[in-house]
Amino acid sequence: MPEHPRSVRAFRRAQRVLVGGVDSPVRAFAGVGGTPLFFSRGKGAYLYDLDGARYLDLVGSWGANLLGHAPPAVVRAVRRVSPRGLSFGAPSPLEHELGERLQRAIPGLGLLRFVNSGTEAVMSAVRAARGFTGRTRIVKFAGGYHGHSDGLLVRAGSGVAAGGRPGSAGVPASFARETLVLPYNDPAAVRLAFERAGESLAAVVVEPIAANMGLVLPKPGFLREIERSCRKHGALWIADEVITGFRLTKGVVHPRYGVHADLVTLGKIIGGGLPVGAYGGREEVMSQVAPLGPVYQAGTLAGNPVAMAAGAATLDELDSPLYLRLERIGRELESALREEAAAAGVPDLRMAREGSMLGLFFGGAYPTNLEEAEKGDRERYARFFWGALGSGIYLPPARLETAFASAAMGELELTRARRGFARAFRALAGGQGARR
Repeated sequence: MPEHPRSVRAFRRAQRVLVGGVDSPVRAFAGVGGTPLFFSRGKGAYLYDLDGARYLDLVGSWGANLLGHAPPAVVRAVRRVSPRGLSFGAPSPLEHELGERLQRAIPGLGLLRFVNSGTEAVMSAVRAARGFTGRTRIVKFAGGYHGHSDGLLVRAGSGVAAGGRPGSAGVPASFARETLVLPYNDPAAVRLAFERAGESLAAVVVEPIAANMGLVLPKPGFLREIERSCRKHGALWIADEVITGFRLTKGVVHPRYGVHADLVTLGKIIGGGLPVGAYGGREEVMSQVAPLGPVYQAGTLAGNPVAMAAGAATLDELDSPLYLRLERIGRELESALREEAAAAGVPDLRMAREGSMLGLFFGGAYPTNLEEAEKGDRERYARFFWGALGSGIYLPPARLETAFASAAMGELELTRARRGFARAFRALAGGQGARR
C-alpha cells in the first residue's frame, strides 16, 4: 500500500490532464524518483498533503514564502482588496504605492514596470537593454536560470565565450547564438568575452548569488569584473534578484559586494506568494519602454490589485529584527545539518548558506560553478530527500536547487528539523531511505 495513496491517485488523474501531471517540471519528482506529493493547504512553516500528513516546509514556494504560508497580514490585505475586483486591466493606486516601497528599498531604482513572473521580468529587462544599447548579444552564466524565455535557455558551448546552443527543444539555434555562456565565478572569462565581443554585447545577466545550481556564492572580484567590463564596453548589467531580492535584506543583495547594476529584476517575495515580477533601474534605460519609448512590453494582469496588495503587505512586515531572526534560523539549520551528518557518520555532506538560503550536496568539494555542481551525488541526495520526507521535512525535490527557510519557523520547528535530519542521516548511513 503506498504511503501517500491520495497523492498517488491525484497524480494519476493529473497526468490525464496536465503535461506530466504538473505545471512545472521539478514538481514531478524526476530528480528524486517516486510520486510527487500533492498538498491541500499550507499554514505558517508547514505544508499538509492530501492524506493529512504535515511537513516542515524548506522549499517555501521556491523562496517566495519568506513569511511562511498564509501570513495573517497578507491574507488580510488580499481579503480587503479582492471584493473590489481581481483585475482591472487599467491603472490603480496600488501599483505605484507598491512601486514607491520598492524605490525606497532599492537605491538607483529610477523607474520600474510590474509583470507577472520572474521570467517576464528578465525577458523584458533584456529587451530594454537591447533597445537602449542598439546591440543584440547578451552574456549569461552556466547554471544561471533566468526563466524560460528562448534566449536564456542556453548552456555553455565549447571554449571560453563560445556561442550558445539551445538547452531546450523548440529554441531556434539562431536565438541561442545571440547568447554567450560563461562559467560562473570566472572573472577572466568575463574579461576575455568583452575583449573579443564587447562591441556587440548589450547586457550581462547574472544572479549575484546563484541559487539554481544549488547555492553558489560569488567569489571575490567576480561581480566587480562584470561591472567593470560592462562600464568599459558600454553594456548594461542586469542583476537577476528574483530569488535574492528581499530574501536576505529589505532590498537587493548585490550592493553589499560594492557593485551597482543598471537594471534589476524582482519576483517571488514582492508578491507575497501571488504571481508577480518587476524590472527596473536607470531612468534613461527604462524610458525606452513603451509608452515612453520604442521597446514594447505589456501584460493584461500586470499590476493586478490582489498581487499589489499582497506585495505591499509583505514588504510592510520586513524589518531588521525579522532579518536577524531569519539569519539565526538559517544558522541553526546549518548547524543541525552539519552536526547530525557527523553524528551519523555521513562524511560527504557539503553545504553553503547565506541567511535563510541553504545549499546541500553530497560528495566532492562544495561547487563554485555548474560544472562542479553537476558532479554531486544525485542518488545520495535522493535518498536523503526521501529520508527527510519520511521524517516530516519537505526539501527541494532536486539536488541542484536551494532550500529556503521562512520567518514562520520557531524553536519548535528547529527542534523538529534537527530530529528529522538525524533520522534521515542515520537512514542514509545505513543504506536506507530509498525512494518510495
